[in-house]
Amino acid sequence: MADSEFIISACGVRVPRIIYGTAWKKARTEGLVGLAIRQGFRGIDTACQPKHYDEAGAGAGVRAALKAGLSRADLYLQTKFTSLSGQDPQQIPYDPQAALADQVAQSFTVSQRNLQTAQVDCLVLHSPMSEPAQMTQVWQAMERIFDAGGVRQLGISNCYSRRFLETLYDSARVKPAVVQNRFYAETHYDREVRGFCRQRAIIYQSFWTLTANPKLLAHPSLTSLASKYGRTAAQVLFRYLTQNDVVPLTGTKSQVHMREDLEIFQFELIPSELRAVTGLL
Repeated sequence: MADSEFIISACGVRVPRIIYGTAWKKARTEGLVGLAIRQGFRGIDTACQPKHYDEAGAGAGVRAALKAGLSRADLYLQTKFTSLSGQDPQQIPYDPQAALADQVAQSFTVSQRNLQTAQVDCLVLHSPMSEPAQMTQVWQAMERIFDAGGVRQLGISNCYSRRFLETLYDSARVKPAVVQNRFYAETHYDREVRGFCRQRAIIYQSFWTLTANPKLLAHPSLTSLASKYGRTAAQVLFRYLTQNDVVPLTGTKSQVHMREDLEIFQFELIPSELRAVTGLL
């Protein structure tokens, strides 16, 4: 990926403008991560949540890429701490009886082992904690990992309240550098959250970007642009987002679609076209 295909976070971390997501890949994770990197992806998103992710498989795919000649610095690796409410009771990757702060530390140690790296580029809280005191404990535990050099920046996922995000930002010693949310009509495409992210130079990452938006992808504004540029509607949407400082995740299992996802940087929407798509969101 060219330098223009990366964005620099508030923490000075170089983040690819499109990231490969590894949820729900199960036994295919290692092979698909390796394939994605060979196609040109330089960002990998995973989680210490065996219920939906094979984090060790993601690490094995990364390790194969490193053996093939890439350096660790070439890749952006992002994982998550998932609280007990999001874990499969039969596959909890840390001691469920431990204090919250210890659960965070244990989970991160597992992630380091799974990803075969001492330092992760971003540690994301998978979902906000239900109680303010719990939220404080978990975020402070993540800050300690940051202080120790285990992670280069912190983030939060599934955070759809601007007020909650503002409170976290104002209270946190280490500010969230990333917000990763579902991107779909039911949340009005996160306009308020994205607005706050722009104000505070927080990188907004979108997931479920294609799957949740069949009507958007079929809209004449997108299909006409796809025809004009000789691209797919999905490519047009991804390109629109990257031109508006949104970093989409793609979880495709198709080599063809991987190539198409990376080819979005081969064209650029003009201002009037950007405004037309903005009017849909």
